[in-house]
Amino acid sequence: MPFTPSRGLHTVFGRLYHGSDDEHALDARPPDGTRRREALDATELALPDAQGLALAAGVRALTGQPACDTSAMDGYAVTGPGPWRIAGRVAAGDPVPELVLRSGEAFGVATGAPVPDGSDFVVPVELCSADGTVLREAFLAEHRPATPGRHIRRRGEDWPAGAELMPAGSLVTPAVLGLAAGAGHDTLLAHRRPRVAVIVTGDELLHTGLPRPGRVRDAIGPMLPGLLTRADLLGTTHLRDDPSALTDALAPGRADVLVTCGASSVGPADHLRGVLRSLDAEVLVSGVSCRPGHPMLLAVLPDGRCVVGLPGNPFAALAAVLTLLRPLLDALGGHAARPPVTAWLPDVGAHRTDTRLVPVTRSGGLLVPAGHDRPGSLWGAALADALAVVPPGHRGGEVEVLTCGSAS
Repeated sequence: MPFTPSRGLHTVFGRLYHGSDDEHALDARPPDGTRRREALDATELALPDAQGLALAAGVRALTGQPACDTSAMDGYAVTGPGPWRIAGRVAAGDPVPELVLRSGEAFGVATGAPVPDGSDFVVPVELCSADGTVLREAFLAEHRPATPGRHIRRRGEDWPAGAELMPAGSLVTPAVLGLAAGAGHDTLLAHRRPRVAVIVTGDELLHTGLPRPGRVRDAIGPMLPGLLTRADLLGTTHLRDDPSALTDALAPGRADVLVTCGASSVGPADHLRGVLRSLDAEVLVSGVSCRPGHPMLLAVLPDGRCVVGLPGNPFAALAAVLTLLRPLLDALGGHAARPPVTAWLPDVGAHRTDTRLVPVTRSGGLLVPAGHDRPGSLWGAALADALAVVPPGHRGGEVEVLTCGSAS
């Protein structure tokens, strides 16, 4: 089942992904494995339940806004030159006054209240004075002649009925919820989040306590939940380096995506590729021309579930999350492609043939390397705001930037 990375990561996919036959090949196009796969099913949800999901259908205005001509100020709607006779008053929430304002008449209005038909403009309350039923505008020399329609929000001025306010694929943010409510919606059609199960492998891993010779703490498992906020994390399984246990962990279940940590390379304890062959999985991505992150892997099981293999080195695993796992989850969740973000990076020692991902901090439009970028350490990434995508041969200039935080 192919998928398409977000637009902002096309540079990464175009430079990194290749087949296993030529591990140093660079291709300007995403491979077959990165074509769009269909997003997961969509459900009509109450507005609060749709937050954080992707719209499966565009949001169209069910009515124009405003629904009638309304006042933008507290004051008086008037017609013709003053002074004016005050003919009545209307507050926000009241129905439209059942009269047509005639020349020489005024009608008291509150902000947001409907103005009578025939109103030319609104005189703010601080710029006029009322004497019984007679209204006069103060500071006439400064404020006349008035602009027709001044301080009146005309019907449908913000948007007309039927206008598309948000396209399909948009992230439902709090502002989108408020916009949808303002346009008359009680529900939104949104794609569900992908369900993800994590499998952490490695005889050398400790999950509590101090590292010691030959044993290291699992740094990837604690990192993943904060990176996968656009997915529903079903849980994490910890396994020893045992192909039978890994095979069992990949058995059919509720997860749409199975994420393995470690075991994706070709060493004697790296069993993922052999297990996938035994399960008749289709491998779509088998290694990348990237430092760190070379052993990352993407496969699809016969029942359609995706398997993403993260390298065992923590920084390499982060690189795989940002360039492979996160775009996959975005595609499954129906999210629109993200536009690329770029900034200027000085010469950081580009590789001759491979793309480098370099931890950086941002200072204005410039990127500053954070250092400490060894594959087995997250120190540099923890200090950084983002990872700079450094193409082969780069000697300074604009590069793409990948956010390290919980954007997916």
